[in-house]
Amino acid sequence: MISGGGTGGHIYPAISIAQSLQHMLEEVEILFVGAKGKMEMKKVPEAGFPIVGLWISGLQRSLTIKNLLFPVKVIASLIKAGSLLRNFKPDAVIGVGGYASGPLLFVASSKGVPTIIQEQNSYAGLTNKWLAGKVNKICVAYPEMERYFPAEKLVLAGNPVRKDLMDVHSKRKEAFEFFKLDPKKQTMLIIGGSLGARTINESIKAGVDQLVSQNIQVIWQTGEYYYESIKNEIPAHDNVRIMPFLKEMVYGYAAADLVISRAGALSIAELMLTAKASILVPSPNVAEDHQTKNAMALVKNDAAVLVKDNESKEKLVVEAIKLLADEKKRKELSAKILGMAQKDASDNIAKEIIELIK
Repeated sequence: MISGGGTGGHIYPAISIAQSLQHMLEEVEILFVGAKGKMEMKKVPEAGFPIVGLWISGLQRSLTIKNLLFPVKVIASLIKAGSLLRNFKPDAVIGVGGYASGPLLFVASSKGVPTIIQEQNSYAGLTNKWLAGKVNKICVAYPEMERYFPAEKLVLAGNPVRKDLMDVHSKRKEAFEFFKLDPKKQTMLIIGGSLGARTINESIKAGVDQLVSQNIQVIWQTGEYYYESIKNEIPAHDNVRIMPFLKEMVYGYAAADLVISRAGALSIAELMLTAKASILVPSPNVAEDHQTKNAMALVKNDAAVLVKDNESKEKLVVEAIKLLADEKKRKELSAKILGMAQKDASDNIAKEIIELIK
């Protein structure tokens, strides 16, 4: 059983681990457990796996009526988790972070089922910190995570990414045909995470005319929430492609000379693997500012450029144009970020799971 979700940063690593298990085991049955109403309930079946939803959500930071339901949801989810475990009888349970992984792994570990958690960020999430003392192994993507977890349980495995990103460079011609863009022009990919990023969207919206005037092509994933308003406000340009969500992300990376992105763990892992020069705009609206910590792990190695969220409107487009004009700098960023990549992360984690079952 594999549990977790809420954002693409949890869902896609989980799917990648499942695919590695399918590849490495002759016979394997996998059941995902997510949170009802969250994006995993759609994305996991699209990837070909069954999923069951728990009635669970996080505590709100402000005092709301939703927080009064939180204890009820936890109890209901623990009961449902127990029922799922009795019926499915898993050989192992894997948690990738997110609301649903808490109840499932808590019940699984209390019943003696082998359990592993995977932490994507350089700052440990609340659910994973809470589970750390109960699980058998903890797979991490960054060194020095003994600050948060028992050192004897740690395995430095990397962050799993989708398999189709392993060779984006061979898909460059296909990518330009897919987007109907000119392969001779410089191209910028904008991704704000699976849910979109308001500040990045507003910054690009304010500077899109500058980009067009410089003959720069733009592939812009806005996120579902922001798509309609941006589509209505931005006049049609031959050089600009606007979409709510880019399912064919392999083409986005293949076409891109520069990527503008939030600094979620999954996005960074994908940038490493695809060796893309990037400008990172960490979200300030995450626990313990962990996206800035993720970004700084690259910036201090000269592997990415950082623009602060509160400076984005003034600096982001200016920095992007400057970087696109500096091929030498982009090549340096590309080489440095590729040097940080961990290419076999999902296989590494799958091996740990199989070893634990044995």
